Amino acid sequence: MTGLIEYIAKALVDRPEEVQLRVSDLEGGKIYELKVAPEDVGKVIGRDGRTVNALRTLVASVASRTGEKARLEILDDRRNAALPGVPAPVPPAP
Repeated sequence: MTGLIEYIAKALVDRPEEVQLRVSDLEGGKIYELKVAPEDVGKVIGRDGRTVNALRTLVASVASRTGEKARLEILDDRRNAALPGVPAPVPPAP
């Protein structure tokens, strides 16, 4: 399953060397966390989320053939307010 997800993700993005996939066990299944370069997140998500929904459908379908449950999440560092090692922005003084 990891090979399939990585293969598709690398084919979608401009910077395939930055594709990372982390697998965690979840009760009754697995969660796949896909991380790509910040400028490639939109390519993986697609217009109105169509691409990521298609990927999620594939992941769920392949997992169900083996009797498992699986979920795909896209990690987006742009959404994090404060990154580790980076100081948080200071609001302007009134």
